[in-house]
Amino acid sequence: MRLLLLEDDVMIGEAVLDLLRAEHYAVDWVKDGEAAESALRTQDYDLVLLDLGVPRRDGLEVLRGLRARKQRMPVLITTARDAVQQRVEGLDAGADDYVLKPYDLDELLARIRALLRRAAGRAEPVYEHKGVSLNPATHEATVDGKPMVLSAREWAVLEALIARPGLILSRPQLEEKLYSWKDEISSNAVEVYIHGLRKKLGADLIRNVRGVGYMVPKE
Repeated sequence: MRLLLLEDDVMIGEAVLDLLRAEHYAVDWVKDGEAAESALRTQDYDLVLLDLGVPRRDGLEVLRGLRARKQRMPVLITTARDAVQQRVEGLDAGADDYVLKPYDLDELLARIRALLRRAAGRAEPVYEHKGVSLNPATHEATVDGKPMVLSAREWAVLEALIARPGLILSRPQLEEKLYSWKDEISSNAVEVYIHGLRKKLGADLIRNVRGVGYMVPKE
């Protein structure tokens, strides 16, 4: 999953960036509202972490702009603005959730997982499909109840596909979920991860839709 982090405090930004990358998220970090606006116009994100009091353009303006463009990714506001009216304003502008600084990092991760589940149209905290189980909270993967070790990128590919069975994702779409701006992308990276997953999970779980992309079948 690929996230956009808007945070102008360098210490907080570095801590959150390290945390999210350790949880297998690809993250683009920007420090002002204009940079966030530019990123949102050129890149698809699964979730946005949005500080409000940032330079050049307030986070609330960024939020209103992305909703005006009909961008539907979940938005989690992270800010020190603790007045109830400000929280109401942010939620009414299109935010999906709100967490006040200083926040607990475990709580932040739990809120992110909840928003991603909701965006995928799921309520259950564990992804289960055809004997394969993924637990985003613990990063435990099992096949027919047996533990399976996945690399971070294999996990990211499988999570993107298994979260929405029946949805076809092209190679560029999967690359967008795997890599942030600073990452180097090899030409056959997605194919390598798909091959590794098929060896570990069985050849039938992930299907190649010729000329289109990859999917986990609904049935």
